[in-house]
Amino acid sequence: MTLFLEEEGSVRLPFDVKETAELMIETVLEHEGCPYEAQVELLLTTDEEIHMMNREHRGIDRPTDVLSFPMLDVRTPGDLSGVEEMPDAFDPESGELMLGDIVISKDKVIAQAEEYGHSLKREYAFLIAHSMLHLLGYDHMEDDERLLMEQRQREIMEKAKIPR
Repeated sequence: MTLFLEEEGSVRLPFDVKETAELMIETVLEHEGCPYEAQVELLLTTDEEIHMMNREHRGIDRPTDVLSFPMLDVRTPGDLSGVEEMPDAFDPESGELMLGDIVISKDKVIAQAEEYGHSLKREYAFLIAHSMLHLLGYDHMEDDERLLMEQRQREIMEKAKIPR
C-alpha cells in the first residue's frame, strides 16, 4: 500500500499522522477483503481550504470534516470484482489500485474530538476509516446504507484497536 500524504497549514496533530493513516487504510483494506495493493492520496488541510473545496465540488458553502474523491465506480459497496476491466484503475508504474483522494480538515479533527469527548487520534482515524469506505463504494444517504456503513466503521475501529 502506498500513501501519498500532504499537509497544509500551521496546525500539527500531536501524533504520527502518517503512521495512523497507514494503519487505518490497511485495516479497512483487510476488513473489506481488497485483493490488490492499493494507493491513496491524503491531504490534511484547514477549515478554510476544505470549505472552498466543499463549495466547489459539492455546492455546500461551509467547511466539512472530510471529503472523499473515489477513483473507482464501485456499484456494490466493497465489491471490487470487475475492477481489472476499468480503464486507468491501476497505476501503470506501481501496479497498485488507485482508490482515490481523502481530504481532512485538521481544524475539524480538533473540534470534533473535543465535541465527542475522545482523542484527536481517534477522531482522525475514524475520519480516515469513514472516507476509505466511501472510496470503496459505501455511502450513507439512505438508512440501510447508513446502518451498513456505521457497522463497518465500528468493526474497523475495533480491529484497529482505537477505542472511542
